[in-house]
Amino acid sequence: MNTEALNKSDLILRISEKNPHLAEPIVEEAVKIMIDHMIAALSANQRIEIRGFGSFALHHRQPRLGRNPKTGEKVTVSAKAVPHFKPGKALRDAVNEQAGK
Repeated sequence: MNTEALNKSDLILRISEKNPHLAEPIVEEAVKIMIDHMIAALSANQRIEIRGFGSFALHHRQPRLGRNPKTGEKVTVSAKAVPHFKPGKALRDAVNEQAGK
């Protein structure tokens, strides 16, 4: 099983290699803009849907009473929003096809 991560720099490099007519700085800027727009949309509590890939949405967690694991003391954990990714059918099928090989 390959556990190597694909980071942003690798993604930019791969896109540049597959599109030699696009200079790497242009691809880098496009990826940065896309990520910035996704962050802005989620920050505005908007859902992001990329057909064939998946969707991003916020899951809202209620405030709760937790415990400090070191001391056992009760602490209040405030409400928060957590980004959540749900893969689309095409992505699930592609991943499962690869896993079955």
